[in-house]
Amino acid sequence: MAHYLFRARYSQQGIQGVLKEGAASRLKAINDLVASVGGQVEAAYWAFGDDDFIMIAELPGNAAAAAAATRVSASGVGGVTTTVLLTAADVDEARGVGVTYRPPGA
Repeated sequence: MAHYLFRARYSQQGIQGVLKEGAASRLKAINDLVASVGGQVEAAYWAFGDDDFIMIAELPGNAAAAAAATRVSASGVGGVTTTVLLTAADVDEARGVGVTYRPPGA
């Protein structure tokens, strides 16, 4: 299965929900969401800065990742940015793929 990094920023409504329900309650909801698309949460953290919540999850593929992220974003409680994570084996496989490319201006 593939790994994904999800970064979320809460709306005012979203952070009010965390304050009302508590972080442990929200973490259960997040675990349930990820399980519902066939995955599992590997790490989850609340954070200061540009992101309010960061999670690494293992999911069956891009469709599952998109389904989870879009449902959260569509709810209005925050926005989600998703990054596909690559293993060393993935990068080595990519190294072996023949590519034709001309840089701009070359």
